[in-house]
Amino acid sequence: MTDFQAPKWRGSPERFTDELLDWLEAAGGRNYDEAVNQYEHAVQSADLAKRRSGKPRFVVAALLHDVGHLLVDEHDGRSGFLARDLEHERVGAGWLSRAFVADVTEPIRLHVDAKRYLCSIEAAYYDGLSASSKRSLELQGGSMTAHEMEAFRAHAAAQDAIELRRIDDLAKQVGRVVPGAGTYRELLLQALHSNMQKASAP
Repeated sequence: MTDFQAPKWRGSPERFTDELLDWLEAAGGRNYDEAVNQYEHAVQSADLAKRRSGKPRFVVAALLHDVGHLLVDEHDGRSGFLARDLEHERVGAGWLSRAFVADVTEPIRLHVDAKRYLCSIEAAYYDGLSASSKRSLELQGGSMTAHEMEAFRAHAAAQDAIELRRIDDLAKQVGRVVPGAGTYRELLLQALHSNMQKASAP
């Protein structure tokens, strides 16, 4: 597992959020895709989500959508990289769901399914994927069956997951300068479960 320890809840929303941001930057310095490291991918994704949607919780989802890669220590420096599917989307959504509302975690949980769905309905979509995304697609099940597509469309978060997937594919531009993760601190705090938001209240 990674040497970069994920933050633990210690009763303070502010402390958890600050430690989450620090961890995202420190652990995200390795590459999953060829072009950018995982931190660069996260902040590019958040910036695109802000520009394309502007919905605060969707921006948070975009920033955090690949934390599962960090949790399972999945990056191109490991032997056996992309030898099997570690289900980073489910690992990440499950971990985040302890702190964040479903509007954040459900698009994250479904963003790999959204890739499979788009490969099934858009002939040109697969051609635009990065090399690592094409490799991982094979492990993730490839294109969806008709039954899988119907089940995916039935999810309340399906459209947000599709938009998140499109942002995911675009957020891999070498040298693109965007605001850092700390820009989204207040949005992260607002997207915590209400009981966690109140945890440090007098």
